[in-house]
Amino acid sequence: MTRVGLVLGGGGVVGQAYHSGVLAVLQHDVGFDARSADVVVGTSAGSITGALLRLGVSPEDLAAWTVRAPLSADAEVLRQITETPLPELAPFRPWELLRRPLRPPGPQMVRRALTRPLLFRPLAAGMALMAPGRHDVLEQLSALGELEGPDWPARDLWITAVRRGDGRRVVFGRPGAPPAPLHRAIGASCAVPGYFAPVPIGRHAYVDGGAHSPTNAALLRGQGLDVVVVVAPMSGPTGWRPGVFPAARRYADRLLRREVRALEAEGVRTVVFTPGPEEQEVMGNDMMSRARLDDVVSRSFLAAGRHAARPEVTAMLRPAA
Repeated sequence: MTRVGLVLGGGGVVGQAYHSGVLAVLQHDVGFDARSADVVVGTSAGSITGALLRLGVSPEDLAAWTVRAPLSADAEVLRQITETPLPELAPFRPWELLRRPLRPPGPQMVRRALTRPLLFRPLAAGMALMAPGRHDVLEQLSALGELEGPDWPARDLWITAVRRGDGRRVVFGRPGAPPAPLHRAIGASCAVPGYFAPVPIGRHAYVDGGAHSPTNAALLRGQGLDVVVVVAPMSGPTGWRPGVFPAARRYADRLLRREVRALEAEGVRTVVFTPGPEEQEVMGNDMMSRARLDDVVSRSFLAAGRHAARPEVTAMLRPAA
């Protein structure tokens, strides 16, 4: 039996649309149903997609919901979510966030930097130090809070976040992690520094897991998996175009390549989906915008279908299906 891991990276509302297009074509063309993955790692927007899959939402219904198309008879979870109105999100402008002052690092962060320098990520620490955002991410997740049960979904769902006090990554849902209600763990993973307010869980406050890595794929090392499917909306080729977003994509792409190499060094085969130039153009620079989600889903569906049709990719995914 082929054991499969699924990695769903960050990328805001637009990233969720990219997830749905890729996962829908894998179900439709290859027969791989993402709900069957043995372990799902969700970061930021990927934590929402992962939770919906674990709640039983099919990839094809997820794509239909994104573009407001009719849902199947089994999509009761999405129908309940649709009944809850979502507050409008302000445009996401990272250059405005970067102008906001940083708070000074606390003793926990300084101690971690000095005692564990190889594990310390300055960028993650810097993002954790940003001034709190003005939007409440839990308002966006109120419908999920009403749907969740007292326990995590039965199958493994790992949700990444960064602890604000010391910049350390925390993986909710993994054995040994702090206990947290599902919607709060998702909120912590989605709390983009400077845009959303940090999410308190227990004695700590948390921000977006993408501050550590937009994908966190290397978490799946040592899990006895045969294949890992990575859907990474924030990565992909950009050339050397100037600007904040191309630079962020190049950084995310470097991290993703490093994580994939770590998996493959253990003999884990990987299938990676990232948006190419055409998809990136449709996705635009405002990852919180709902204006072009139909185009994002359709473009990602077609491009991912071409990638999945390659013989070496099909050979890896067919046994998983």
